[in-house]
Amino acid sequence: MSTFQAPKGTYDLTPPRSATFLAVREAISAPLRDSGYGYIETPGFENVELFARGVGESTDIVTKEMYTLTTKGGDQLALRPEGTASVLRAALEANLHKAGNLPVKLWYSGSFYRYERQQAGRYRHFSQVGAEAIGSEDPALDAELIILADQAYRSLGLRQFRILLNSLGDKACRPVYREALQTFLRDLDLDEETRRRIEINPLRVLDDKRADVQKQLTDAPKLRDYLCDACKAYHEEVRALITAAGVAFEDDEKLVRGLDYYTRTTFEFVHDGLGSQSAVGGGGRYDGLSEMIGGPELPSVGWALGVDRTVLALEAEGVDLDLPATTSVYAVPLGEEARRVLFGVVTELRRAGIAADFAFGGRGLKGAMKSANRSGARYTLVAGERDLAEGVVQLKDMESGEQSAVPLAEVPAELAKRLG
Repeated sequence: MSTFQAPKGTYDLTPPRSATFLAVREAISAPLRDSGYGYIETPGFENVELFARGVGESTDIVTKEMYTLTTKGGDQLALRPEGTASVLRAALEANLHKAGNLPVKLWYSGSFYRYERQQAGRYRHFSQVGAEAIGSEDPALDAELIILADQAYRSLGLRQFRILLNSLGDKACRPVYREALQTFLRDLDLDEETRRRIEINPLRVLDDKRADVQKQLTDAPKLRDYLCDACKAYHEEVRALITAAGVAFEDDEKLVRGLDYYTRTTFEFVHDGLGSQSAVGGGGRYDGLSEMIGGPELPSVGWALGVDRTVLALEAEGVDLDLPATTSVYAVPLGEEARRVLFGVVTELRRAGIAADFAFGGRGLKGAMKSANRSGARYTLVAGERDLAEGVVQLKDMESGEQSAVPLAEVPAELAKRLG
């Protein structure tokens, strides 16, 4: 065993389980790629201030969970704890919003980092696929993203997830609610840290998961009672579009999410089979974030879905993904001449798009056939001196056990026909 191990709160992805993670990433991104979203990739670390301004100085992410570092030049950097602020920063820096085609629709996939207490479904290094639609205030865009996430999850075979939906209002109506909520919260029995949150962002108190806090919030003012007519109309249109698409959701007036930049539409995907860490993804509209980080007014909406959490949800439902075999053909040479010939055949098969592998290391027939069986290959190619003298190889169907001689020159065509 190695002297070193993966850092606490992290994990390694190794075969065969890693294939499931790749399939989940592919399934989540597929609907996005079919809907005009282009791929974007940002650095794994950013200026600390980007997240302090965008995510919010009162959030646990900024105050407790960010991994920060100081460079030799004195710059304050942070490993990215979430994707939206980075993607918006990159879009602004590249002037994508000036290309004349709004919204700018982007998707990403990558690793993110938060210093959190390790538990099932909560890691210090985790993977997400996200989508952002930048520069348009349109309820159809909010609905599109929710529908695409629902489509992605259903394509994986997930059924036991729920979509929670709420509206957080905008800069016109939220200040009135904020004042009413602060007045209510100041009279509660709360610790000093929570009291500081009341003054910075009282909505974050509603997101507190502690039972003793939630018990005191039973009679808290409801945001829905303070929404302006414009926000009510916007939210109703989002609800109507999602409903018309046949996507079920639940109204959750307490849903605020954990980031300060959300406005109006906010939503969360939860799976009840995951215990306390039930959220598998979420997002919402963030109309003021661009201005927070020094950009122009660019109303936007997006989401991020956790790859790790989605895999756990699949396991909780007992869903086994239909993953393609990593190897379709396995070549077993018997002797040096066969080794050279079959290696050439394997190279030719790969160039033809057929997944092929080779019995490396000069093992005997018994050991090589065990490796062929473990590889999951449908067919095995076996050749020795006598076969080569006759200009053939033995092609064995690993499912039926049938074996037949195939002319060497016809092997690629024969396998292409059999594999479809």
